Amino acid sequence: MWRVGMSEEIGKALQSAMDRVNQAVARRSKALPALPPRLVAVSKTKPPEMVIEAYKQGQRNFGENYVNELVDKASNTEILESCPEIEWHFIGHLQKNNVNKLLGVPHLFMVETVDSAKLADKVNSSWQRLRAASSQRLRIMLQINTSGEQSKHGLPPEETVNTVKHIVSQCTALHFSGLMTIGRSGFDLSQAQNPDFQMLLSQRKKVCDNLNLPMEDVELSMGMSNDFEHAIEVGATNVRVGSLIFGNRDYPNSAANTPSPSPEKRSKVLTEEAAKKMEHLTVSEH
Repeated sequence: MWRVGMSEEIGKALQSAMDRVNQAVARRSKALPALPPRLVAVSKTKPPEMVIEAYKQGQRNFGENYVNELVDKASNTEILESCPEIEWHFIGHLQKNNVNKLLGVPHLFMVETVDSAKLADKVNSSWQRLRAASSQRLRIMLQINTSGEQSKHGLPPEETVNTVKHIVSQCTALHFSGLMTIGRSGFDLSQAQNPDFQMLLSQRKKVCDNLNLPMEDVELSMGMSNDFEHAIEVGATNVRVGSLIFGNRDYPNSAANTPSPSPEKRSKVLTEEAAKKMEHLTVSEH
């Protein structure tokens, strides 16, 4: 919830995040492409006032996980008036029957979660139809399931090269910007480098070798609030940071916002939470 004093908090949090980004860049190997990382402020569950305040503090790239929430925020009158240079990233799972709704978003900068050739075809045809008067191609990233977890969306790594070839050759309304992964959570970086990041690095090399693309032309979106510095050190050009900037997310009925429910009320709370989440989901096409 917005409160007095939050402007200063957001400003300090953004400055701290950028300082950490720059420090991580300084530790990065000189052998990596010298691309300055893009900080995407993930405003999921946060009110428009917080987006506007972050924008006032100099932030331009914002990310959302749900199509409906992105549509609401991007179309918000105050955001449209106060943030003329805002750039929206969609970073959640995209179902084909939500493509048209997403592509109508004002100031849509990039879709980071294209995870199949069929979805790329759908995004391509929809962008051609919806933005017929514009010659600007839509930036997209190909999401790779680097961890192999069934709970994660994304393309199997072995299909990366052929899918990129398809996008580059067949999807003329799209601009292939790079590769994206979410990766597993809770990896202990004191033990080794994150294997999901290493997998994405190896997939970029294969893409560049097979399509004769400069590495500088293929971005890597990886790293979030808990591991973005390590991601930058090993080559990330796009990091998605939310709670570090805006604080913990305001989920309805979360433990941070409400007293712990009694055992007899817990099932009801869980059911209500599930119902709220389902508001963002629709049945996917086959």
